[in-house]
Amino acid sequence: MTISPESVFKALSDPTRLRCLVLLTEENSLCVCELTHAIGVPQPKMSRHLALLRESGLVADQRRGQWIFYRINPALPVWVREVLRQTAQACADKGPYTGDRTRLDSMGGRPEKGCAA
Repeated sequence: MTISPESVFKALSDPTRLRCLVLLTEENSLCVCELTHAIGVPQPKMSRHLALLRESGLVADQRRGQWIFYRINPALPVWVREVLRQTAQACADKGPYTGDRTRLDSMGGRPEKGCAA
């Protein structure tokens, strides 16, 4: 897979997309409802950001029943995966990322049980 540095850093430059990528780097996969709940943005706005991330090649999606799950694209080059890993590590103890993690961890009805949001 070929991905340009410009597209990676453009995606990282938006706070909502960056917050999504941090959570997705920490998790195996998340559904739209989990990301919406954790980050606290309306579902249509979250879907637009996820569509941009998918179009850039940074994330991949998969439909499971009525839910669409997103994950970091496993075909990303090593350098991109390392940028995302280092970014997630650097953000781990800072706001708003700690709040996102807390909200995600406290969410009831997470995916495999059916999303509540």
